[in-house]
Amino acid sequence: MGILISIISLIVILLIIVIVHEWGHFKAARMFGIRVDEFGFGFPPKIWGKKVGDTEYTVNWIPLGGFVKIFGESREGEGEPDSFVSKPIWQRMVVIMGGVFMNWVLAFVLLTIGFWYGLPQEVTSANIDRARDVSVAITQVSSGSPAENAGIKLGDSISSLSFGEESVSVSTIEDVQSFISSNKGNEITVNLKRGDEELRIPVVPETKVVGDEEKTMIGVGLANLGIVSSPWYLAPIDGLKTTWHITVVFIAAFYDIIKNLIFTGSAGVDLSGPVGIGVMTYQFSQLGFSYLLQFTAILSLNLFILNALPIPALDGGRFLFLVIEAIKGSPVSKKVEMAFQTAGVVILILLMVLVTIKDIARFF
Repeated sequence: MGILISIISLIVILLIIVIVHEWGHFKAARMFGIRVDEFGFGFPPKIWGKKVGDTEYTVNWIPLGGFVKIFGESREGEGEPDSFVSKPIWQRMVVIMGGVFMNWVLAFVLLTIGFWYGLPQEVTSANIDRARDVSVAITQVSSGSPAENAGIKLGDSISSLSFGEESVSVSTIEDVQSFISSNKGNEITVNLKRGDEELRIPVVPETKVVGDEEKTMIGVGLANLGIVSSPWYLAPIDGLKTTWHITVVFIAAFYDIIKNLIFTGSAGVDLSGPVGIGVMTYQFSQLGFSYLLQFTAILSLNLFILNALPIPALDGGRFLFLVIEAIKGSPVSKKVEMAFQTAGVVILILLMVLVTIKDIARFF
């Protein structure tokens, strides 16, 4: 049942993110009097369609996104007033980047709702009065550590620890650290909550020298996490600040990934494709609505940055061709543009296949 809910959650999340993206293109096109022939929910084959004005709204069998068909995108209808290709360059730029912009807006709206309802955050003295469901949570699991080998996962929360007849309820990070330190070499039981599940996981702490100090650990990062909400009048401000902060962090991360790919041939981080996103959707749906809401906002920001990259076949690549047209005073040859767009599609498909294979090996 949990897996079915996660699959439905993934489909709904993708539909929301992609439909909002396509609505951005649609709205910008209509604002400038450009004809939109079709607004599709899902991908063909078509189940149902209804024409309203010049636009046919369709529902299609493959529920993994959506699309808009804008008249003149393929340079047809040149000279006709409702054709995309007939419009000034600045208007075409707005239409092309309208979808990218709406993904940023969607993230802001989701995070604003999240701050009002409550989002998972570290609980401190400054926000403890606005926190609920506070727990000592696993925020990192080191590769090859006793915790990873035992099956402890990111997002688990520790409720208690035990060894033999000794048992300790956990309310602070110090409770965990103290119990582990006093049971070097012993197989302790870590009692966890994972969503609605309660698990008992045996693990043997290991001793390592960190600096000049010997430490006993199981290889996890810990934080006091809770669902922290903001007053309704502060939620939009917190949403805006967080959306901007995540955007800056993601841009820096994408820059590092591209730089590493160019100079080392490796991304330097684990990239995830559809399979990885599906697994993460399952994990976050198990943790609850607040986590899934935050995850959806982060996915939308990822699409915002990815689509803005100046890569052929992405919105950023199409925008780049318009910039070149503005500089040289005439459009790039259709044959040249199509060649670059096709090459971009092939590269993206190959990258998706490689990442998917890696995801399957990593998660299964």
